[in-house]
Amino acid sequence: MRSLLFLLCAALAVGSRPAAAACNAAPDRALAQYIVGYGSLIQDESRLRTSPRAGPAEPVEVSGYRRGWFARTPWSRFGTTFLGAVEDPAGRFNAVIYRVDGEELAATDARERGYCRAAVARSALRFLGAQAQPPEAAQAWMYVLPAQAAAFAPDPAHPITQSYVDIFVSGCLDQERRFALPGFARDCLSSTSAWSEHWVNDRIHPRRPFAFQPRAREIDELLYRELPAFFERVRIEGGG
Repeated sequence: MRSLLFLLCAALAVGSRPAAAACNAAPDRALAQYIVGYGSLIQDESRLRTSPRAGPAEPVEVSGYRRGWFARTPWSRFGTTFLGAVEDPAGRFNAVIYRVDGEELAATDARERGYCRAAVARSALRFLGAQAQPPEAAQAWMYVLPAQAAAFAPDPAHPITQSYVDIFVSGCLDQERRFALPGFARDCLSSTSAWSEHWVNDRIHPRRPFAFQPRAREIDELLYRELPAFFERVRIEGGG
C-alpha cells in the first residue's frame, strides 16, 4: 500500500517528469507567448530569475481554476507542499500575466516540470487595472495539476513553508501597491484553498533546499533512487 501511494503521489506531485513531458504543448512561435503566474511567479525577483527578459507582470483574475496547497515533492525526505492550480468551474483566483520569449518559456517549463503547462482561454482572464492587454491572438499558459492532485493536502511530512509563503505574499503585496489595487494581497489568501496547521517557519533555515543549493532537486532524486534506505533516515540537524 505504501509503495502504491508513493507512485500515485509521484504521478501527481511536483517533481514528476512524465506529467511535464506529456502535456506541455508546443507553442505557436508566430504568436506572442504569455505566462499566468499564481504562486512564486507573482514575485518579481523569483519570476525574473527564470525569465530575466520577461515583460512586466500585470494583475489578472483567473476563473475556472482553483488555487490551493496540494503540490508536493515526493522525492525529498524533507518534503514541502507548494501552491498548485486545478480546473474547477466554480473556482477563481488572482494572479499575474507576463510576456516571455521561447527560451524563457522553455526555462519555465523546466522550473515547473512537475506541472502541466496548459492553455488558458482569454475568456478565463479578467484584467485588473488599466494596463495594456495581450493581443487577441496571443497564447496564454498556466502551470496546472491534474484534478486528482486536490486530494493532497499539507501534512507533517509535507508542510507549508514560511519561506515559500513569503515569496507568494510579498509578490501579492507588490502588485497591490504597484497597481493601486486595495485588497489584492488579501484576495491572494482568501482565494487559496487548503491552508493547514502543518506549516513551518523556516525563514532562518529554509526547508526548501534549492534556496541554498541550486541542484538540490537533482541531488536528492539521485540519493532517493540509489540510497533509499539511508536517505529516508536523514534528519535535519537539531530537529530531533
